[in-house]
Order: sequence, then structure tokens, then C-alpha cells
Amino acid sequence: MNVYLTGIFWVVGAAVVAAVIGYLVRRFGWDEGRRDNNDAAGQVFTIVGGLHAVLVAFVLISLFDHVSDVRAGSYTEADGLVAMSWAADALPGDTGPKVRRLASAYATTVSRQEWPRLADGAELPGTGWNQLAQLSKAIAGAPAGDDWLDDRKSEAAGQLWQVYQARQARLTASASGGVGSVVWFALILGSFISVLLPNLFGGTRMAAHLVIVSTLAGTIALLLYAIFQLQDPFAGGARIQPDAFTSALARLS
Repeated sequence: MNVYLTGIFWVVGAAVVAAVIGYLVRRFGWDEGRRDNNDAAGQVFTIVGGLHAVLVAFVLISLFDHVSDVRAGSYTEADGLVAMSWAADALPGDTGPKVRRLASAYATTVSRQEWPRLADGAELPGTGWNQLAQLSKAIAGAPAGDDWLDDRKSEAAGQLWQVYQARQARLTASASGGVGSVVWFALILGSFISVLLPNLFGGTRMAAHLVIVSTLAGTIALLLYAIFQLQDPFAGGARIQPDAFTSALARLS
């Protein structure tokens, strides 16, 4: 199902459930002294709602930064691959064509074989690591007879090391598992408490009360849905596409 339609169902469903609970509490719950509870309930709601808002904001910002870092890392990996190939073009013998061929093969492996497996959470084959090892061997074995060739060889090796680091960071991000179960427990329980507390307030008409609790529940559900979609940078609504490696393939061809 479309990610936006799913989000709407989340928000509408939470709003309806909160409105039903609010109606039942106002219709069949106790009413004596409800208006007098506003001060005490308001103070508790301020503390609980404030703490919950801080937790939600912290998780959302962390996940957004994580997705941005993974996207930037994919371009760092792909750009390092191209820069390594360009530096190796200056090396004598068949080093340049061999490095370019291996770099293209690596970009193809990442974009067509690894990326779908990252989205599914499946185990990756060792093809990518083997191709990096072959690149390292090809660059290390290239002859260099003067300072300029030594500089090109060092540049190619440095760019390959950058590719290795970016790849390791990408695989680590894929295996991180997103938001932990303890954090999800705190988020969900805190959301229920934050939505239920306004039912202690008095002084508002039934319709106004239902609008308040349903709006609050819908907003919290929207934020939880955003957290759910952002927790995996390779799947869900925030999935990152292998555009960096597709562009690198075009530059290497």
C-alpha cells in the first residue's frame, strides 16, 4: 500500500479510537469534580506530554540524521570509486583498464545485487568484498617509476580506502536494526498516557473534547508513523535508492 495512504489510516484510526474512548469516558465515567481536576491534571499532562515530546523529537531527529548520513555515505562510496578509477588511468600497463572494469563491476554489484538485499534484510554475498580485494591487488601491483606515478598510485589507494570505509558504514547502518524495542515501548506507552490524560479535564463541551483528544491522538500517531518509516534507510517510506552507483556507472562507462 502507498506510504501516504497507510499514514492516513494510522492517523484516522488513532483519532477515531481516541474519540471513542473520550466519548465513553465522558458519557459513562464520573463527572463529579471533573472541572476541579483541571489544575492538577494540567500539571501532570504538562510533565508527561513534555517528556514524551522530547523523546519523540529526539528519536525523529536522530533517525532523520541517520538517513541523511547513509545517503551521503552512498555518494561518498560511489564518488570514491570514480576518483580511484580516474587516478588509476594514469598508471602504466593494463592497470587503468583493469581498475575501471573492476570498479564498474563493483558498482553493478552494489546497485543490482546488494541494494535489494539491503531493503529485504537478507544476507549479502561476498562478491563486493572480493571485488574490492581485487582492486587493492591491482593498484598495489602497478609499477611506478617517478614521483608523479607514485602520487597517482597513492591517490588511487587512498580513494579505495575511502570506498572501503563508506561500504563498511553502509553495511553497519543496514545491520543496526532501527529503533530498539525499549525505545518503542517508551514511545507507545507514552503516547497512550498522553492521549488518555486529557480525559480527566472538565469544562469543555462533548464535541470540543472529542476534537481535542482525536487531534492529539492523530498527531502522535503521525509522528510514530514517521519514526516507523525512518528507522530503516533502505526500506519503508524513507528508502534510499542506489542513484549514486547508477551515476557512477555512467561516469565509468
